[in-house]
Amino acid sequence: MRKLRHRVRQAVSPHQSKGRKLTSNEPCSINLKLLTPSSRNTMPQLEVKSLEMRTPQATKTAVLVIGGAEDKVHGREILRTFFIRAGGNKAYITIIPSASREPAIIAGRYVRIFEEMGAEKVEILDIREREQCENPEIKASLEACSGVFLTGGDQLRLCGVLSDTPAMEIIRQRVRAGQLTLAGTSAGAAVMGHHMIAGGGSGETPNRSLVDMATGLGFIPEVVVDQHFHNRNRMGRLVSAIAAHPDRLGIGIDEDTCAVFERDGWLQVMGKGSVTIVDPTELTHTNEPNVSANEPLTVHNLRLHILSYGDRFHLYQRTVLPAVHRISS
Repeated sequence: MRKLRHRVRQAVSPHQSKGRKLTSNEPCSINLKLLTPSSRNTMPQLEVKSLEMRTPQATKTAVLVIGGAEDKVHGREILRTFFIRAGGNKAYITIIPSASREPAIIAGRYVRIFEEMGAEKVEILDIREREQCENPEIKASLEACSGVFLTGGDQLRLCGVLSDTPAMEIIRQRVRAGQLTLAGTSAGAAVMGHHMIAGGGSGETPNRSLVDMATGLGFIPEVVVDQHFHNRNRMGRLVSAIAAHPDRLGIGIDEDTCAVFERDGWLQVMGKGSVTIVDPTELTHTNEPNVSANEPLTVHNLRLHILSYGDRFHLYQRTVLPAVHRISS
């Protein structure tokens, strides 16, 4: 019996003996197996190799959807990832602070961060009126840059300035062609879908009055994004949004957390929190069209995924890949 317990412990957490140890607050996956003496040492390595063979490879450009309050002081992992994807030391980054009430202050902080990282050029496009989106200098900057960063603030203000403008069309076409890395944080994340959460409440039973919807910028039209997600208890309003738009995928992103959308359809999670996927593909019933604004919603057969650092989800195949915890040799 003592030998059996020893083998079970080896199967539950093989990486703890020689590889990286999980902290007490870090989510983990457990794969419980009884191993024979001959397979005990080889099975974990075979499982990791199998996962690595299925792991999608990162493309150069990407769309980074950030849940807000990203680390700007210490490791700056999310911002550094954007910097690298935008070209690293050769990056030409444009910052668009149109969502903010204090665009110069907000944008100035990002300028200092990316300059400290070593970007070749960092520029603020202080667009406050729609007419500015036809400015030849602004259009030339968007045609030449390698990265665009949308700051936080008010997503309605951001859409009001950018939507259906020549500047917006340049960004969209270059993102679609893989010529540009795009990032948006907080309000800049909310605008990524075609249907956008413009506001609403939190912490309540899902109902129609809990969420205010508007039209976003449509960089990733298949999704409805909510940010500051678990930090502000917004599950109810994301479910309410998906009940109204069951042809979309709900994505809730915590603070200091990022969903990195690759051009091959995979998204990968990075940062300190989690990304919540609300998938209505197999939804069988909702009373959303037939109830008043304050009545509770009925939503049957939603699929829910909670993804943490390194986990992946395919936007079109609706499949999940867990993070690979490498095992030391």
